[in-house]
Amino acid sequence: MELYKKSAAELSALLRSKEVTACEILDDTLARIDAVEPKVDAFLSVTADTARAKAKEVDEKIARGETLGVLAGIPVGIKDNICTKGLKTTCASRMLENFVPPYNATVVEKLAAADAVIPGKLNMDEFAMGGSCENSYFKPTKNPWDTTRVPGGSSGGSAASVAACEVPLSLGSDTGGSIRCPAGL
Repeated sequence: MELYKKSAAELSALLRSKEVTACEILDDTLARIDAVEPKVDAFLSVTADTARAKAKEVDEKIARGETLGVLAGIPVGIKDNICTKGLKTTCASRMLENFVPPYNATVVEKLAAADAVIPGKLNMDEFAMGGSCENSYFKPTKNPWDTTRVPGGSSGGSAASVAACEVPLSLGSDTGGSIRCPAGL
């Protein structure tokens, strides 16, 4: 089953009916990321180990009959300017290339409480200053529908990761069109 083609709602229904496990959803997500990333470059980092631990935790909650969070087992990509405790948060900048925050942003705490699975951090224009997602220190992100074009920015990695079916959901940030531009492109 090509789980990466399913929406978050469809994945949630499959998980809750025990037709798939959170680990199976994550394995399919990671396989899709491996297949697509060489062409799209939406991710700056893939956090397979921490994602597997969370997916396993969700599967264990299901096995024990515990109440699940609303996003249980759903992969959610995180724009790399949103702090994630223990995971690099670079803002796509050389200056923060090795920064690992000692805390989570509030939205990441809420995702954890909702049992979401975070497979990685997404590319962006450096410090969210740009409109194309070409201005990352690390690499430009390409539009998955036409890799000769930009995805828009600064949340281009977030938009491209969803458009390329790498994750069903992603977080971005918007001050000057950073979500609206990628959505329009």
